[in-house]
Amino acid sequence: MNRSPEEPAQNRLYLSPPDLGDAELAFVHEAFDENWIAPVGPHIDAFEQEICEYIGGDVYAAALNSGTAALHIALQLAGVGAGDEVLCSSFTFVAAANAITYVGAKPVFIDSDDATWNMDPKLLADALKERSSAGKTPKAVILVHLYGQSADMEPILLTCQEYGVPLIEDAAEALGSTYGGKALGTFGDFGVYSFNGNKIITTSAGGMLIARDAEAINHARSLASQARDPAPHYEHSQVGYNYRMSNVLAGIGRAQLASLPSKVASRQLLFARYQDALRDLPGIGFIPANPKDIPNRWLSCITIDPEVTNSTPEQLRLALEGVNVESRPLWKPMHLQPLFAGAECYGGAVSEKLFRTGLCLPSGSSITDAQFTLVVETLRANWK
Repeated sequence: MNRSPEEPAQNRLYLSPPDLGDAELAFVHEAFDENWIAPVGPHIDAFEQEICEYIGGDVYAAALNSGTAALHIALQLAGVGAGDEVLCSSFTFVAAANAITYVGAKPVFIDSDDATWNMDPKLLADALKERSSAGKTPKAVILVHLYGQSADMEPILLTCQEYGVPLIEDAAEALGSTYGGKALGTFGDFGVYSFNGNKIITTSAGGMLIARDAEAINHARSLASQARDPAPHYEHSQVGYNYRMSNVLAGIGRAQLASLPSKVASRQLLFARYQDALRDLPGIGFIPANPKDIPNRWLSCITIDPEVTNSTPEQLRLALEGVNVESRPLWKPMHLQPLFAGAECYGGAVSEKLFRTGLCLPSGSSITDAQFTLVVETLRANWK
């Protein structure tokens, strides 16, 4: 059942497609009707406020045009500059590491633990102890909450506090997830969400910077608006960026946010269905979760044990591709990327194994029963 080149793309089952409705279109029409199509306007103000209300706590938010932009500004607000070091999760998308280079700093990578697939608290403590003892305390830590699930927050927070190092939570994939009843992205000095087209909610492209410091968020908004000084003319005393979110896209975000609880519930149910349908396959494993964590299950991920089965992630990915279904390997760790060849990394074996043995399955909140059955039957038919 191979797809022909002529088969239309709309028949493809994507890994995590947008899930849109009429409410998004209504907000877009409102922006056009009121002529608010610039990176200022009532939808931006409302979206920022509604995000804060959703995640709870005494926080403030700046709507930006990407999660990467939010990471970049967070690093600047944390005082990171040229020649500094930043400890960063290795098992993640490249955006966090790229943002470190934007400010002229050097990423030092930290491996994951088996229990959460996220930053290993013990390795983080080792890195901070070693580098602080050598007189070069890192200027920040970027912790990624991978695939919508939490790192082991308590020891990580304690370690960052012990060394006085700001914590930036990259919760790009984790909006709607909690740890101990508290929203991910609200534990650190700064939190970052992404609204890219494949995230659990989308604004097409966009991101949000979160902080408990109102002054920091006001500064972020200024930096994201070319850092214009208060004057009737255009006056600039520092470098700024064109990072603000469009009012049109913020309208889409408002409608998406209103449906976030149902999207989270759909993805959690889908993950449970995958477990029920596939758990008997020899050598299969599923992405774990911290006992204190309620993950949004942005992506449903499996691992394949090569000592138990002859199946491989690539063989299964190609089988799914053959029926027009997108799947994807787990992240290739940053310390293995050519871009960061020679970068220091504490540990590495855990993320390297996950990259070799893992696969992300279609996880959209609008997946149909027929599509789910196609994925399951294809995996079972090609499992060796």
